[in-house]
Amino acid sequence: MKKIFIFIVSILLASILNAGELDKSKTYTIAFAQDTLNNDYRLKQVKEVEKALLKYPNIRFIYSDAKASASMQVKQIEDFISQGVDLLMTSPYDEDSTRQVISKAYKSNIPVVLVSRRVKGNDFTSYIHPENRQIAKDAAKYLVKKMNYKGTVLLLKGVAKTNVERMRTEGFFEVVNKYPNIKVIERTANYLRRDAIIEVDKLLSAGQKFDAVMSQSDSMLVGVRMVFKKYGIKPSSLVTVGIDYIKPAQDAIRDGEQNSSFVYSLCAKESADIAIKILSGESVAKEIKLDTNQITRKNVDEIEPIF
Repeated sequence: MKKIFIFIVSILLASILNAGELDKSKTYTIAFAQDTLNNDYRLKQVKEVEKALLKYPNIRFIYSDAKASASMQVKQIEDFISQGVDLLMTSPYDEDSTRQVISKAYKSNIPVVLVSRRVKGNDFTSYIHPENRQIAKDAAKYLVKKMNYKGTVLLLKGVAKTNVERMRTEGFFEVVNKYPNIKVIERTANYLRRDAIIEVDKLLSAGQKFDAVMSQSDSMLVGVRMVFKKYGIKPSSLVTVGIDYIKPAQDAIRDGEQNSSFVYSLCAKESADIAIKILSGESVAKEIKLDTNQITRKNVDEIEPIF
């Protein structure tokens, strides 16, 4: 009886230890349909997923660049479906227009991991992201307090029609609308330094003044500072807050040229880990929320930037 018990326990332990392991006799293809590789955050996101998957010799990782085009991203996902990839990762460029093709992949029994952005509906396997609305609310609270609750804010928004841009904008206005002496100017710069330079240069050349900048990415804020210097404006003379916390933001906060940033995870390692669990047959959470930190001069040397 004792021997039988030990045998059963051994089998159970073996099954537990083997849970989550990939079938070593099989090669798996993971495809990442990225919205653009022209954005430093999005490029680094793909490269970090690739890096995290290198330790799995039977994982083939491929990716595509939609060049900030929803229609191209749809076509690229269609191509991945037709190739019969084992798992699809994507950061949707448009939460509406990519919904149908992502649903098609999901209903074709291709697991779908949404990396930092989601689509409408629930046809996906797992969605990994930081809390965009809360980050925006915290950023807005910090910003208006620094402005003594009066003045003009330039809100630089990211890619329209993404849930990230929508939630960051809604969260920001949820706070700012409480203060009648705060005026907001809105411009869209698609999370790109180049587009931020163009938009801010237009405003300043037209004589528009503002007291603060809330940028939905630190990359855009880099462009803002470049334009400020062109017009002889000291970045330290305005209140400026960004999101992501990249190396240029860390340097700017140290130098007093940026007041704050909020860490926005690349979601790369987490997405790679979830992908392996899915391919190993494990159950995963439908939604995974990642923590963030606010960065100011008080802790800028204690927390490493995301890249």
